[in-house]
Amino acid sequence: MATVSVAGAQVHYERHGSGPGLVLVHGTGSAGAALTWGQISPRFAENRTVITPDLSGTDRTTDDGTPLTVEGLAAQVIAVIEDAGTGAVDLLGFSMGSPVVAAVAALRPDLVRRLILVAGWAHTDGDEYMRNLFTLWQRLGQVDAEAFGRSVTMTGFSRGFLNSIGHEQVEQLIPNMPPTPGTLRHVDLDTRVDIRGLLPRIQAKTLVIGCAQDATVPVENSRTLHAAIADSSYAEIDAGHVAFFEKPEEFIKLVSDFAPTS
Repeated sequence: MATVSVAGAQVHYERHGSGPGLVLVHGTGSAGAALTWGQISPRFAENRTVITPDLSGTDRTTDDGTPLTVEGLAAQVIAVIEDAGTGAVDLLGFSMGSPVVAAVAALRPDLVRRLILVAGWAHTDGDEYMRNLFTLWQRLGQVDAEAFGRSVTMTGFSRGFLNSIGHEQVEQLIPNMPPTPGTLRHVDLDTRVDIRGLLPRIQAKTLVIGCAQDATVPVENSRTLHAAIADSSYAEIDAGHVAFFEKPEEFIKLVSDFAPTS
């Protein structure tokens, strides 16, 4: 466990394993890296140095509470990579983490060997579905924490997956992302994402992974990212938004094949 100071924030991160550096950047939610990567990180750490930062808005990183920006969170990831001392890394971002790591690759190409964008998007403005979903989350988060959790669960996983795990396990998922002030800061950023100006600057070899049944960030957004990043590759998993939870083996193979350790 380590921390690095970035523009007044004390950014927490963890590292496990040894070998080439792989940085995993979480999406929306105050639980941050622990909830997002808890099941996946140990698998990658078998032959990599896995670094998992907790960005501003999470429980383990402190800052001044001001509105978040993609560039500000990208600066935190950059500082973590430099502090970890592994040199250039393979950099993977999920959901909100996708525009953040795309910004890192555009602004600091020297730090990024390969870039992987999972269930990401380039801009919220113009996508009325996502704008309304994130606005709904903002409103529910202010008045009804359980309804917020149910909405996040319903859109985070595919219908087939939720039915396959059954009522009891679905109910256990609902409290996983409570609408804390930090979570709602993330949701506020989600409503304002726009990295279109940065995408042409990405030089790293890039894989975009879309989720065919994604009800949070519809898969068309991943396809648009792929089209906007020169020479990028594209893969699609037939799962909901949190595809690495629904189909971990397929996800791990995609990432490992694209970013081998040797």
